[in-house]
Amino acid sequence: MASSDDSFDIIVAGAGSVGLSFAASLAKSDLKVALVDQQALESLANPPFDGREIALTHASISILRELGVWDAISAGYKSPVHGARVLNGSSRFALCFDPPRGSAEPLGFLVPNCRIRDALFKIIRSHHRVQLLCGHSVVDATNSRKGAVVKLSDGRRLTARLFVAADSRLSRTRDLLGIAADINRLGSSMVICRVRHERAHHQLAIEWFDHHQTIAVLPLMEGVSSLLLTLRANEANRLLDLDDDLFLIELTDRCRGRLGKMTLASKRHIYPLVTTWAHNFWAPSAALIGDAAIGMHPVTAHGFNIGLGGQKQLAHGILTAIRNGHDIADPDMLRRYESRLRLRAAPLYHATNILVGIYSNEHRAARFARHVGLRLGQHLPFVRHGIANMLGR
Repeated sequence: MASSDDSFDIIVAGAGSVGLSFAASLAKSDLKVALVDQQALESLANPPFDGREIALTHASISILRELGVWDAISAGYKSPVHGARVLNGSSRFALCFDPPRGSAEPLGFLVPNCRIRDALFKIIRSHHRVQLLCGHSVVDATNSRKGAVVKLSDGRRLTARLFVAADSRLSRTRDLLGIAADINRLGSSMVICRVRHERAHHQLAIEWFDHHQTIAVLPLMEGVSSLLLTLRANEANRLLDLDDDLFLIELTDRCRGRLGKMTLASKRHIYPLVTTWAHNFWAPSAALIGDAAIGMHPVTAHGFNIGLGGQKQLAHGILTAIRNGHDIADPDMLRRYESRLRLRAAPLYHATNILVGIYSNEHRAARFARHVGLRLGQHLPFVRHGIANMLGR
């Protein structure tokens, strides 16, 4: 039998932004929660800048505000996005997404991933009901209607009423739970860095589908943007290996001088692109959240928002079950969690994959079709506004 120190109400595998958010959503309850992560405590307590700027919708900001995260992040790290432009090839035409007419609110905000994680970690550390088990990974897990048993890499054996996987889109714990997933390794990688540039960005985000590459420009403070370049994996690795001067020369050439003269404002980072969709988001006494459930393509910058909303939904179901005297691993509650998350995420997930397929096709007819599609979208306001509303939820 596990000792009382090894028995928990909920065990969460993965202390990324969504895993931390889920633990924070439960922190004020009487639930005993274990948060397991293979990173050392020092790494979790001081997350380094990883290149990723999270595009937050107003719905996500509301969730972070409820958790105490939004107000804990310095205003200097919050960059408003006042509009977005979608470009195709060498065409000067842009499909425009702007806030509703008369609205003083931006479309959303960009915040460094490391700043969100830092604020979440500090909140978790302030609640004694959440126990951090750092420097350990989950090596085995069994689950049944009676609960879950989790074995850690140090040999420790934990028990819980509910086991939640939040580790990654290539989730080891999802595999241990026997939940299959559609995993699509795209063969492309994203090179990310911050750049200083001479031309103003006017707080407009740009998504530029060019030939054999996709470039995203995310506006940060004045004269600084986060630049994301998606290329075939071998080409991305070649670019990463260049020295700074050659890298900037090629980057300026690939951007066709749109930003003017550029200098590096951060280190370069690279991320292989993988999308995932789990066949199930729950199993007896277990659930998936974040990338373990749905790993979005980053082109719509919406993966974090889906994950953050999903964890809130699961936490709400658990807390409601407690108030009603029900089991926190009630199968009916977990089914409702899955169906609602699927309903919310599936349209954006599949639409994003279709968009990527269309805009990565280099056939002449495909390039012409997407140019026509952008112009059609611009002249059909209900389409443009509908997409803007969907991205802002």
